[in-house]
Amino acid sequence: MIALPRLYPILDAGCFPNALGLITAAEELLSAGATLIQYRNKSGDARMMLEQACELRTRLRARAPAPHVPTLIMNDRADLCILAEFDGVHVGQDDLLPESVRGIIGSGRWLGVSTHSPEQVREADQTSADYLAIGPVFSTSSKERPDPVVGLEGVRRARQLTRKPLVAIGGITRGNAASVIEAGADSVAVISDLLREPRKSAEEFFRVLR
Repeated sequence: MIALPRLYPILDAGCFPNALGLITAAEELLSAGATLIQYRNKSGDARMMLEQACELRTRLRARAPAPHVPTLIMNDRADLCILAEFDGVHVGQDDLLPESVRGIIGSGRWLGVSTHSPEQVREADQTSADYLAIGPVFSTSSKERPDPVVGLEGVRRARQLTRKPLVAIGGITRGNAASVIEAGADSVAVISDLLREPRKSAEEFFRVLR
């Protein structure tokens, strides 16, 4: 079974003015001690996404030689995960089925699956997913059409339904992250609360999540 870090940063390309801004933020997160980063791009074409992902991988590996290279996760696109030489892929309920994704990425890469209800947690638990995500825990502005908020009780319920590593996502901040871990999550996925001064923000998350 894989071990997830307490902090699961997600870099959404739509939150940055250009690729340089995204990569700079990733480097700051790395300097703060982040050991995993997900790259997400909901609006770019495949070529641009691949270029950004490859640049991200190259820059981070240059700054953090093994064994300190962070685990890189591609959002949605199993094909780009392979082409960009990322370490795993994370898919949602509207993406390819987990077993189809596993057939593409093989057994050596991580596979994460988003869930939003007890039923989805049960289904995803039966797949070859390495970890599950539950959310949105709190109200979030990072998605155009977010699923209904599950709250801390949703995290507790998900924890009862799976032994797989569990990531909580949605509206998580430095102010509420500890309560999410206490509810049973192994890790917290964060987008918005890492945007301003990524290194300092990540360091504060690590202090909260000890």
